[in-house]
Amino acid sequence: MTNDVLAATLDEICQLDAPLWRRLELFVEKQREWKTPFLPAGERLVDRLKSGDFGHSAPQVGETMPGFELPDQSGRMRNLDELVSGGPLVMSLNRGHWCPFCRIELAALADAHRDFDALGAKIVSIMPDRQQFVGRLPADIRRRLTILSDIDNEFVLSLDLAFWLGDEMRELMRDQGLDLGEVHGNDSWCVPVPATFVLDGSARVVARRIEPDFRERMSIEEIGLALQSLRAKQSAGRDARDGR
Repeated sequence: MTNDVLAATLDEICQLDAPLWRRLELFVEKQREWKTPFLPAGERLVDRLKSGDFGHSAPQVGETMPGFELPDQSGRMRNLDELVSGGPLVMSLNRGHWCPFCRIELAALADAHRDFDALGAKIVSIMPDRQQFVGRLPADIRRRLTILSDIDNEFVLSLDLAFWLGDEMRELMRDQGLDLGEVHGNDSWCVPVPATFVLDGSARVVARRIEPDFRERMSIEEIGLALQSLRAKQSAGRDARDGR
């Protein structure tokens, strides 16, 4: 399996008209077909992460997300208050532009952006990549989503959602010509645990999924239901205030 085959296969899966879970599953099936060493190494990494207690310290449903100020793909500094000022926010924590499962998730979020926009929601991805590497994401993703660079994982560490990839994964990635020291601007080889938070206009968490198995993500349907429920509650609250 060459890098060209990998890139072509990933692009094909990202463009499929299929649920996010199926797109993710298809890439795992391709890894099995290719007999890539990343598959068993990834399974060992998932086992290690599942033995941890990720998510315990991160905001629970009903709690408020801590603030941040991070640069977006154009270099503009963005803060949480600004991002939720117009309504709900779908916030996805991603490992980086290099992660095929993150690419698949971001493509699905980009596909859903019109539906989420109709519900008043913005979409933001937070990853530790420096901006020049964020620029390697497909143009459709960069155009439809806000991508924030969390250098040194400062924000993700505040949520206790960063982890070390480990020696095995580091050597496999270096063998493929990918050095996260260059991508991140540091040699920690730490990335976020993939997670999705749906926030209301006050930055309060209304839904969340923290996934130590990086091959699985919160579904687009679950995000949509959370946003629809939030809109219904807000509408009912306005009606109650108006005495309807």
